[in-house]
Formats: sequence, structure tokens, C-alpha cells
Amino acid sequence: LQLKQQKEYGDQFTATDTLNTTKAQANREYMKHVKIARIAARKDRGAFESLQLSGDRKRTLSGWLKQAKAFYANALANADLLAALAGFGITEAKLTAAQLQVLGVEQAFNRQLREKGEAQAATQRRDEAFDALQSWLADFIAVSRIALESESQYLEVLGVVQPA
Repeated sequence: LQLKQQKEYGDQFTATDTLNTTKAQANREYMKHVKIARIAARKDRGAFESLQLSGDRKRTLSGWLKQAKAFYANALANADLLAALAGFGITEAKLTAAQLQVLGVEQAFNRQLREKGEAQAATQRRDEAFDALQSWLADFIAVSRIALESESQYLEVLGVVQPA
């Protein structure tokens, strides 16, 4: 159970590293698109609002995912905005590719959460087994002390140190 717990935490760390790398790559494209969209949509309040271009980007992963998914879904659904962005070199294909990167981040996040849950469950199983072993060992030592009361050296062979 100890080895299983260590394996699960290794899997969790790998999933976390993958998530961080995937998000960093997707965020680079997303931020470039947000900056250009702010210029392209500066006179279109509706597009500006639907793309959530005002204010700072969310710092939490769930907030970032929500903003990025809304940005790409709404950008790809607005023909006028697509035309405006194309004037800045951001084509529908580039937006679609970036949208897929954001969905990749969401998948990596879901995998990381699953691995985190598996690691926590493995820890719980290990700890429960350890508690059961501790309980059994306490009974074993108590019975050994009674059975080997006159032979204290045998207790020491078992690893039970007798107070002098």
C-alpha cells in the first residue's frame, strides 16, 4: 500500500506538471488573442462584453478556463468579429486551434483532479492498513509479554524492549 500510495502521488505530480505546461502554452496564445481582440473590438461594446475583454484575466484556473472558453466560443460565433480579427492576422483556424488548446487545459485539469483523488484514496487505504497493523501489533506485544514473562530475552528477539 505504501508503494501504491507513492505511485499515485507520482502520477499526480506528473498530471500537475502536464497541466501547468499545457496552461502556459495555451495562455500565451490566449493573451495574444485577447490583446488583439481589445483593439479589433474597441468600438463594438457588445463584442467587447461577450469576449469578456474588460478587466483583468482571472487568476484561478477555473476562472481562467471560464474566461478563455467564453472568449473563443463567442469570437468564433461572431462573423463581424472574425472579419475584424482576420485583419490583424488572427484567422478562424487560429482561433479554433487556440480553443482546442484551452480544451486541452480543461482535460489536463480534470486528469490532475482525478489523480489527486486517487492519491488521497491511496493514502487513506495505506493509513487504514497501518492503523489495523498497529492495533494487531499492540495485542501481539501484550500477549507476548504475558507468554514470555519469564523469558525476557525472547521478547527482545521479537523487538520488544523490556524496561529494566
